[in-house]
Amino acid sequence: MTTELTIRRPDDWHLHLRDHALLAAVTPETACHFGRALVMPNLDPPVTTAEHARSYAHRIIQAVPADCDFVPQMTLYLTEDTDPDDVAKAHDEGSALAVKLYPAGATTNSGSGVRDIEKVRPVLARMAEIGMPLCIHGEVTDDDVDIFDREAVFIDKVLKPLRKAEPDLRIVLEHVTTETAVDYIRDAKKGIAATITVHHLIINRNAILAGGIKPDFYCLPVAKREKHRVALVQAAISGDRRFFLGTDSAPHTRDAKLQACGCAGIFTAPNALSCLAEIFETADALPKLEAFTSINGARFYGLDPAEETIRLVKGDPVEYPIEVLSDDGPVLVFDPGFPLHWRVET
Repeated sequence: MTTELTIRRPDDWHLHLRDHALLAAVTPETACHFGRALVMPNLDPPVTTAEHARSYAHRIIQAVPADCDFVPQMTLYLTEDTDPDDVAKAHDEGSALAVKLYPAGATTNSGSGVRDIEKVRPVLARMAEIGMPLCIHGEVTDDDVDIFDREAVFIDKVLKPLRKAEPDLRIVLEHVTTETAVDYIRDAKKGIAATITVHHLIINRNAILAGGIKPDFYCLPVAKREKHRVALVQAAISGDRRFFLGTDSAPHTRDAKLQACGCAGIFTAPNALSCLAEIFETADALPKLEAFTSINGARFYGLDPAEETIRLVKGDPVEYPIEVLSDDGPVLVFDPGFPLHWRVET
């Protein structure tokens, strides 16, 4: 039985760090385990320009503990007013690695997102030309589409036409939640990949709704049926280079989660790697963990995998804090519902 595992230091290719007090509180939880993270731009106001990205990166670096070697990779928030030249400048100077497309109203702070994909076609064409990836929150927001069907409808109605119109655009379909999305990525010939979160590998929609509403498990995209969770696990453990880790760790204070219209997001940064080790061990796939966490994503984004390593050690259950404190209030840490026996040694 394997009790120790050494892997290249992981990357998180989808992370929310927020700003101000929350930024200061949650950044160390990622920075001390992960070498890099792709930081989402949906602040209020959003990170829409190269200048905004540089400023935000500086604030993140200020929050990284002195003994942690961590590099934030920045994204730009795509709006219908985004300037293709500014996007190209951000790419050329290295101030942004990717651009993020939020359909307007799809998730937290997405009100400035895209309503008409045709209005951002000049930006997308420029990105295809310079090789800059587009990260997509893949859900439609039409009122007549059931929330559990929004991802599948997005693939049919938006993603397929977009890829036909811009075949050279490199795309990451973020936080996939359905068997439909997994199959679509697997069937694609080139130019597209997908991130998978920790929590979508663990919870299904029963976790939110069975026995009473549990707002701590509410996220967007919302968790789906058990068959979809199983499909995500099979994709993650497959070793397929098109699937890689993006935790979508999304901190909100307890007050923001527990209200009449609670915020969507699950904070998994502190125990993400322990959860993943349990998932991969249960699936008899520990040798595939490194590809999912440390290699596939870096290669898709044109970066070298980390040379440094971390060690995962199995033993008595690891006690993670129930919450992380910030000056704005406590942030609940994800509870997977089972003991975590793997701890991280950096």
